[in-house]
Amino acid sequence: MHKVTNMKELCAYVEAKKSKRAHEHSEILKVYGKCTGFTNKEYKQIKHSQKSSFPKQHKAAYNKIWR
Repeated sequence: MHKVTNMKELCAYVEAKKSKRAHEHSEILKVYGKCTGFTNKEYKQIKHSQKSSFPKQHKAAYNKIWR
């Protein structure tokens, strides 16, 4: 990285970095296409854990055993 010594250089550096990042992003979009969500079929295939329903009051992590 080039060492920035004043505000003008900093503004120019940030602007160049933004345009470089935007260009890289547009190149990625050309290759892979736009991001989309899951279809219903894809979503139903995903396995996920649900909220635990067991009581936590007797677990060591939730009481004063470790304090």
